[in-house]
Amino acid sequence: GLREHRQVVQLVAQNPDDQLFAADVFRDVSFGPLNLGLPEEQVRARVEDALAVLSIEDLADRPIHELSFGQRKRVAIAGALAMRPCVMLLDEPTAGLDPQGVDEMVGALEAMLAARTTVVIATHDVDFALAWADAVAVLRRGAAVSGPPGDVLSDAALVGEARLRQPLVLQTASRL
Repeated sequence: GLREHRQVVQLVAQNPDDQLFAADVFRDVSFGPLNLGLPEEQVRARVEDALAVLSIEDLADRPIHELSFGQRKRVAIAGALAMRPCVMLLDEPTAGLDPQGVDEMVGALEAMLAARTTVVIATHDVDFALAWADAVAVLRRGAAVSGPPGDVLSDAALVGEARLRQPLVLQTASRL
């Protein structure tokens, strides 16, 4: 069942170097689809689609070791996306990215949603969670408190107990 599971759910770790291993971008992104036994033309189409969603088509022939951290992160996500999962689990997808990289990542996340992929993100970036998520869960003492981002993240005590900071806009609103 593991093979079928990997076609349905994909996980991308916070550090892309934990997942990237091929000599160049195209080979790395094609690894999963090739292991499904797909025909070469179908693998190529999946890789090209995944690279396009992440706006990294120009990196296809680049060696992995020449990429920036943000580029490596997008390549790792492209590899997972090439599997065409129903659910994408992302650990800190915006960590270590500059503002343009964050904007590009948000674009990629929106494209995944448009392709009817469920996106689940683990993040400490509460401002990003407030702006992007439909629902959030904050872990506190081994239990999750979940709900709409504005409701959950406006609870200063909960957010503090989780060792997080309230989103800036909610801090400002509470002071007003």
